[in-house]
Amino acid sequence: MTLQEQMKENMKAAMKDRNMAAVTTYRGLMSAMTNAIVATGKAPDTPVDDDMAMDVLTKEAKKRKDSIQQYTDAGRPELAEDEQAELAIIEQYLPTMMSLDDIKTIAQAKIADIGDGVNKGQLMGSLMGELKGRADGADVKTVVDELLA
Repeated sequence: MTLQEQMKENMKAAMKDRNMAAVTTYRGLMSAMTNAIVATGKAPDTPVDDDMAMDVLTKEAKKRKDSIQQYTDAGRPELAEDEQAELAIIEQYLPTMMSLDDIKTIAQAKIADIGDGVNKGQLMGSLMGELKGRADGADVKTVVDELLA
């Protein structure tokens, strides 16, 4: 069962449970996936493969995290809670992200491979290519800034 099919089944279950917050989140995700398919020039009813679904889910999770931060900074905790609930649903489908210590270990090995004179951009590019989907970009940036400071 693909991620898209699994989300459709979970949306049906949320509809039966009358969990409208979850239904709204799933509908938004389905819409984002349809938009991603259409952007590639395919028909809207084309099934989404798991790689594309993961890209969409990652982007949607990042949007929710940004919104939570903005609502919190603006003193609107009730709106941040809504976004947090949506983020919790999205994170069910995302793999667990690596810890900062794990990223640091890989980054140190990568620095040793590249050698002296490594710059931040070169290290970030190399790490993000290797850790795509397994590590948060902000965490990778934090580790790189710490190691090359």
